[in-house]
Amino acid sequence: MKSKFLLIFIFVFTLTYALVQPAWGEETLPLTLDQCIAIALKQNPLIQSYNHQYRASQARTSQAYAFPQPAISLDYDLQPKAFNFKGSDEQYIGISQLIEFPGRRILRGKIAKKESNEFLCDVEMVKLDLVFQVKNAFYQLLLEQENVKYTEENLTHATDFLNKAKEKYESGDVSKLEVLRARVEAARAENQKKVALNKIKLAKSRLNFVLARDKYKPIKIQGTLKKSFPHLDLNQLVKRAIQLRPEIKKAKLTMEREKLNRAKAYLGYLPDLSLGVSKHHVTGEPSTWDVSMEFQVPLFFWQTQKGEVAEATANILSQKQEARYMELSVSLEVENAFHNAISFQDQIEFFEKEVLKEAEEVYRMSMISYKEQQF
Repeated sequence: MKSKFLLIFIFVFTLTYALVQPAWGEETLPLTLDQCIAIALKQNPLIQSYNHQYRASQARTSQAYAFPQPAISLDYDLQPKAFNFKGSDEQYIGISQLIEFPGRRILRGKIAKKESNEFLCDVEMVKLDLVFQVKNAFYQLLLEQENVKYTEENLTHATDFLNKAKEKYESGDVSKLEVLRARVEAARAENQKKVALNKIKLAKSRLNFVLARDKYKPIKIQGTLKKSFPHLDLNQLVKRAIQLRPEIKKAKLTMEREKLNRAKAYLGYLPDLSLGVSKHHVTGEPSTWDVSMEFQVPLFFWQTQKGEVAEATANILSQKQEARYMELSVSLEVENAFHNAISFQDQIEFFEKEVLKEAEEVYRMSMISYKEQQF
């Protein structure tokens, strides 16, 4: 009986402990950059909204390919009174179907598909922007974490320096001014640490925001700020950007859609056919069948030429120039980023080879003097 009670107690305790613990992989394990990007792309509300809108555009494509619905007509003539259908001496019961000119429905579907692909480019642009925000927030948090380590080390040295200054003042080796200077440096180091800790909180809140999480939710990350610099070729980068940038793809898709709109406008000269079949019954007479055909005559053809065709042609020329402008803009953007990257690489190499070595030597000599209590 006691063993049974013990098993129940262990089960309840384990279940309660599991419920109050944070979800596995959420706070207990640090997140890598790739994991942060995956979480953002999955949970970000804006991405989800755009995905739903893209699915809606795909549904509109299916609607564009749909056939026109048939129509059933009922006609009761010669009624002795209004709505006296039984007293009608002549009845028509028929069905009609609109038959679009060959190619019109397919062309309409292709236009809708181009629009859907254009919206997909918008989705890709939003994703790229989100990935950029995640990377920016991720590395900013890494930087602030590194900064805290240095401020803590600086505070430790400043505190020790203050204590030694007090000891030397009490022994009469230094003046009161040296103690005040050491106290000011210690206070400054402590304030720098507080500022660095606040910056970490802000960086975590920002990263949680782009991950669509509560800004106060605990988060840990793992990564490194220093990475090997890749080999960059400006011509290849520009070529790759022009091929892959979603906004350029969208501009080209829009131009292709307008060409289809112009072809659709030209099809406006060619009429659709409406075919109907009805059964005709006259009281006292045998039933007969009626067949009807109806189509439009493009008598006022210049209206289409000056309207839809002219609009589509103007849009094609506009999109052609816009695509060209985007290519030039992207090329300039890539070139600026390329030169900035090269400049940053040169600065890093200069600091690592020249400045850091001298700074480390000065730091080493200062530490020797510090340990020997020399001021």
